[in-house]
Amino acid sequence: MTHRPEGAFFHDIDLSVVIPVFNEAELIDTLYDRLKSSLELLAVRFEVILINDGSRDETPRLLAEIAQKDNRFRVIHLARNFGHQIAITCGIDHASGKAVMIMDADLQDPPEIIEKFYSKWKEGYEVIYAIRRNRKENALKRLAYSSFYQLLQKITSIEMPLDSGDFGLIDQKVVQVLRSLPERNRFVRGLRSWIGFKQVGLEYERDKRYAGEVKYTLSKLMKLALDGIFSFSFAPLRLATYFGLTVSSLSFILGIIYLIQKLTVGIQPEGWASTMVIILFLGGVQLLTIGIIGEYIGRIYDEVKSRPIYLISSQIGFPYKTIDRKESQNG
Repeated sequence: MTHRPEGAFFHDIDLSVVIPVFNEAELIDTLYDRLKSSLELLAVRFEVILINDGSRDETPRLLAEIAQKDNRFRVIHLARNFGHQIAITCGIDHASGKAVMIMDADLQDPPEIIEKFYSKWKEGYEVIYAIRRNRKENALKRLAYSSFYQLLQKITSIEMPLDSGDFGLIDQKVVQVLRSLPERNRFVRGLRSWIGFKQVGLEYERDKRYAGEVKYTLSKLMKLALDGIFSFSFAPLRLATYFGLTVSSLSFILGIIYLIQKLTVGIQPEGWASTMVIILFLGGVQLLTIGIIGEYIGRIYDEVKSRPIYLISSQIGFPYKTIDRKESQNG
């Protein structure tokens, strides 16, 4: 059976669900079944936007089949793999619902609790973010996540909830604001906190990955962490300044000590090892400082180039004109 929305305009959709997908062929059918069941229980007009982020397995074909049999499910094929945060941004740009739900495809974010987020939105909340009550990852990964979120909360000027990922629901007015934000190295959960509005957290039990392998490798997690830190804090630059002041102060104090020793007891500092340690320490501080500055300069370079943050190769199932990111930013 083919499902068709009653109209093709913005006001016809109550809820949009945005899901980035990358090489998830093993669970696409289960994702569809669970989403369809959960959303139909809500008894609202909905759409599901599946963003194929350059998948290299059978995912594109499976997504196309879903869109062909159920027009409430729409598919965007990106021209290549642009990354998780960019895929989410693409989905937000194309969502037409009065409320927009963001979730991952691996079913660690259970579709069955979408109803709880929607109920909170009906109460008047404009941002409902999910708080992971219990992670199913190993202890080392849980420690790394916890440390990162605590660090981010301390060094940024915004109040960012601990252990809260991208899973959550936002109002259409929040969507409009997110579309107007032009930065390219995007940290969606940080932007969601930065914009404000009426926010509330909703605890949930995070499930294990249903099938397949984890797509967030260590290098991708590191990039995400750096994007979060460098996008919302000047603390690394201040750290470089503090390093410089500390080294300069210690060098000055050491110089004074050596001068006093020379003038009073005639002792002159000697030793190749101590000299090399000092030189290597100073060199390390300088390289660290240059690296920190380089991270900010690299992000400035990305912004100045003004390339599109994603490219779409094709779309399936959109009965309405989708939003152009530049049009949205220009009002």
